[in-house]
Amino acid sequence: MMGNTAGRPDVLVVGGGLVGAAVAYGLAREGRKVTVLDQGDNGLRASRGNFGLVWVQGKGYGVSPYARWTRSSAQQWPGLAAALLEETGIDVSLKQPGGFHLCFSDDDLVEREARLAALSAELGGDYPYQMLDARELRERIPAVGPAAIGASYTPMDGHVNPLKLLRALHEAMQRRGVTLVGGEEIGRIDAQPRGFAVHGKRNVWHAPRVVLAAGLGNRALAADVGLHAPVAPNRGQVLVSERIAPFLDYPTLNVRQTDEGSVQFGDSMEEVGYNDFTTTDVLSTIARRGIRSFPLLKDVRLVRMWAALRVYSPDGLPIYEQSSRYPGAFVVTCHSGVTLAAAHAMRIAPWVAGGTIPDELSAFRGGRFLSAERTASHAH
Repeated sequence: MMGNTAGRPDVLVVGGGLVGAAVAYGLAREGRKVTVLDQGDNGLRASRGNFGLVWVQGKGYGVSPYARWTRSSAQQWPGLAAALLEETGIDVSLKQPGGFHLCFSDDDLVEREARLAALSAELGGDYPYQMLDARELRERIPAVGPAAIGASYTPMDGHVNPLKLLRALHEAMQRRGVTLVGGEEIGRIDAQPRGFAVHGKRNVWHAPRVVLAAGLGNRALAADVGLHAPVAPNRGQVLVSERIAPFLDYPTLNVRQTDEGSVQFGDSMEEVGYNDFTTTDVLSTIARRGIRSFPLLKDVRLVRMWAALRVYSPDGLPIYEQSSRYPGAFVVTCHSGVTLAAAHAMRIAPWVAGGTIPDELSAFRGGRFLSAERTASHAH
């Protein structure tokens, strides 16, 4: 792909996980010629360890642009799921009946109601939610355990099958002409007069625009194009049970029954570097919490467990930015790849293609971390 520009893509997307695949699919919908450079299954792919929630409630507390961004994506999810089904025949098993956050103490309930009331106020009331007492909760979810004294509910939440989602995005983007190159590790990116040269182990790739959606790899690559993406790994562990009879019609924050009947128990938030091994103590805590929520699970057989590394920024929020030094280079990184998949396909992609930047994104520039880092370095 050196020399002749006739076969060059309009956009190179570095990373083929949920974030990169959603952006690439959206760019193809915009009529752009796209090549995705993916490390493949040897990469630390957060997509394969995802819990599968499309989750809005509680997110963006004190950061209303993130609350609006998340809510917008959840609203666009039915359209994304329908398009993927029509284009690929793959049903990603989207269900959006709303979701529950269980509370186990009076303090939990008070804090939860205060948080959701504040979010609703920040969004001008466009944030429906309910607080349920123990009786109301059991009317909705009879299997819930006696330790739960109430819950918050929002109708915005749901869940999908994340593996089917990744497969559907890959198939849909390729049907629309996207070239997916697997097993390509990117070493550096050079800005050139007419775009960018992306240096992989096997080739040098050229395009006038490049999107960094390489997860934890964005940390190093962003600096090549004048961007700042100080992401770090955050480990989450998950348990999966055998298939059992349906008992849970709604997702909850830590337990959900999948479209196939198995039950997922999650999860953890651990700063352990690049260690993606499971640990007995954390998995035991996850199992106990699941049984406390739903005692009928105490006798189910666990069949799988895994750990995966989230892509976490210092404040936990996404980083979305076009380089001011090298226009045409974009960074797109977050830890909510399922929830935000619709926003990435339907709102980020048109911006990358040359459209206007979504209003919410001004809050998510990587430069917001620079002043804090300078302060920290001066303190030492």
